[in-house]
Amino acid sequence: MTNDPIKNLIHLYEDGAFNRRELITRLTKYTGSMAAATALVESTGLAQSPPAAGCLTEVRVSETDPAVLSQMITIHGEGGPLFVYQSLPRDYASAPRPAILVIHENRGLNDHILDVNRRVAKAGYVAVAVDLLSRQGGSSQFTDPVQATAAYNRTQPEERRQDMLSALWTIRDQKYVRGDRLGTVGFCAGGGNVFDLAVNTDQLAAAVVFYGPPPPVEQLANLNAPLLGLFAEQDRGITGRIPAVLTALNEAQKPYELHIYQNARHAFHNDTGAAYEPTAACDAWQKTLAFFARHLNR
Repeated sequence: MTNDPIKNLIHLYEDGAFNRRELITRLTKYTGSMAAATALVESTGLAQSPPAAGCLTEVRVSETDPAVLSQMITIHGEGGPLFVYQSLPRDYASAPRPAILVIHENRGLNDHILDVNRRVAKAGYVAVAVDLLSRQGGSSQFTDPVQATAAYNRTQPEERRQDMLSALWTIRDQKYVRGDRLGTVGFCAGGGNVFDLAVNTDQLAAAVVFYGPPPPVEQLANLNAPLLGLFAEQDRGITGRIPAVLTALNEAQKPYELHIYQNARHAFHNDTGAAYEPTAACDAWQKTLAFFARHLNR
């Protein structure tokens, strides 16, 4: 996120933090009039209603889905209590299975990420979504997405990395988990955290990044897991850095797959936001599950 409040509000709208009416109400504070705020929204190309639901009726998993058992748990973290949302396939005790760490965007552990966590569990994995606002009191303490983003911005990369590792190590040691088959997937800032985790630990067997900012290219030589990157053509600030990422990965001979979706915007996978693009989202999720199947189900 930038220090520009207008850009930050539009980014949050893309991510589904609030609807168009709420966006215009908040933008009016900065533009001086509702008409100016409306014109600003229209200039972004986000004025249209989100597209049809696409494959979402197949992938969304409700809290009451009988195939999945979910609950919030608290584990020990280096900075204090660490809040984690765990989702398990109902037959999780039948045999140890791979586990996947789900990493949220920069506004905390919200309903969309909880749903994604359940999707991972319904696909047959142990799924854990770590709350990276735990050191700030937890995502539940911030009902306004602007406040949640500000709380996230108060966290430090080293703190987030340690909290992700704490979640990984805790789930790795459970008897219903294959400790040598751990994966991770993250979205937006969470995708950046996936990059950070994958170059700083050898605990991962697969890493998936949805439109997350890459680290400095020299760090990619330390990548310790096969990488799947899913990016959007119109997300220029991030996707424009991908050629350098490709060069670095090729020079270091790291295993990777990268896909750039034509006409898609940042946050195209988030079905609660204005940038949701169903064709890209459905294809990216199918690629994600196929990638995990190849690298985790060995």
